[in-house]
Amino acid sequence: MEMRSSSTEKFYRIPEGKGPHSVGCTDLMTENAAEGSFLRLYYPSCDAADNEEARWIPDKEYYQGLSDFLNLYRAVGERLFQYYLGSVTCPAKSNAAFKPGEKYPLLIFSHGLGAFRTIYSAICIEMASQGFIVAAVEHRDESASATYYLKKKSISEPQEESTSNMEKEWIYYRKLKMGEEERCLRHKQVQQRAQECIKALNLILKINSGEEVMNVLSSVFDWNSLKDCVDTSRIAVMGHSFGGATVIESLSKEIRFRCGIALDAWMLPVSDDIYQTNVQQPLLFINSEKFQWADNILKMKKLSSNDTNKKMITIKGTVHQSFPDFTFVSGEIIGRFFKLKGEIDPNEAIDISNHASLAFLQKHLSLKKDFDKWDSLVDGIGANVIPGTNIDLSPAEAE
Repeated sequence: MEMRSSSTEKFYRIPEGKGPHSVGCTDLMTENAAEGSFLRLYYPSCDAADNEEARWIPDKEYYQGLSDFLNLYRAVGERLFQYYLGSVTCPAKSNAAFKPGEKYPLLIFSHGLGAFRTIYSAICIEMASQGFIVAAVEHRDESASATYYLKKKSISEPQEESTSNMEKEWIYYRKLKMGEEERCLRHKQVQQRAQECIKALNLILKINSGEEVMNVLSSVFDWNSLKDCVDTSRIAVMGHSFGGATVIESLSKEIRFRCGIALDAWMLPVSDDIYQTNVQQPLLFINSEKFQWADNILKMKKLSSNDTNKKMITIKGTVHQSFPDFTFVSGEIIGRFFKLKGEIDPNEAIDISNHASLAFLQKHLSLKKDFDKWDSLVDGIGANVIPGTNIDLSPAEAE
C-alpha cells in the first residue's frame, strides 16, 4: 500500500544538495528522559554508494501527530500519510561515513509548530553539501507533531519481540486549552526550545572535543569521527516559523551563535525583554509573500532598527510552507489546496532562500567560500526577491 509508481517517485522528490560534498545523516539521542537531546545530524560524508537514503518520516507515530495537528482522525490521517509519503526518502545517505580532513562550521536548526527534526531536509542537506555540519533539533516542548524519548520497559511488559529493554515514550502536539492565552504558552515553549538548541550545541562541541557521548539509539555511525572537525568559532542558528522565534531567543541567550537566520518567523513567542536588550548578533529574516502581516513585521523591524547587520527580504510567490519539505512531495492540486505550494516553483524558492542564507553566513562567519556571489539576494536584489516586506505597514504604524 505504501509504494507509488517509480515515475511518481522521481517526480515528487526532495531536492539533492547542490554543493561539492556528498551528504549523510544520522540520529542522536542522549539520556533516557525528555530532558535529553534529540537531533538529526546532516554532514559532509564520504561517498557511500552502499548506504541507503534515510527515511523521510521514520515512524508511524509522526503520521498520528500530524493528524492531530491537522485535526484529522488518526486512523484516516495515518493511512493517507502512509499511502502518499510512506516510501519517501530524503537524499542523504543513512549513517554514511563522516568526511574528515577539515573543520566545518556548525548550524543548529529549529523546526516550526507541528513539525519535527526530519522535514526540513532540503535546507539541511543543501547546507551540509556546502560544507556545514547541521544539527536539526527535535523539540520536546509539545510543539512538535510528535517526538519521543526512550525509557526502560516495566517488568510486567512482554519482551519477546525485542531484546531491548527500552521503549519509546511518545510526546504529541499539545493544543491550546479552552480559554488559554496562546502567548503565555508559546513564550514558555520558546524558552525551552532555545535551551534545547544550546544543549544541542554543547553536545556537538563535546563530541568535537573527543568526549564519549552515549547515543541511546542503535546506530552504526562512528561519532568519534567528528573529533576536531567542528570549527568552534563559526556557529550559527537557523529556524522556520516558531523556529524563527527560537532563533531570536537563542541568539539573545547564547553569544557563541555568531549570527542567525529566521525563515518566515512567527514573532508572537518572542519575549518582550528581548526588544529592550536587543539581539547583538547579525540576523537575516527571509519571509514568504503570503504568510506575513503588519504586526508581525513591525516586531521584526523593532528588533532590527538601525542595525545594518539585520536584514529582511521577501521571496515573491511563496507561502509559509515553501520552506519545509512538504512543498516538494505534494502534487499541484493537493499542494495548492493545503497551501503547501505558492505560485513560484518550489525548487526556485528554496534556492533563493538557501543562496541568501549562504551569502549571509559567509559574511558573518568569515567563511572563505564563494557564497558572496549571492550577496545581492541578501539586499533583496534579484529575480523573485524584494528588500524588506510586501506588507503595507502604514495603517499599523498609524495606530
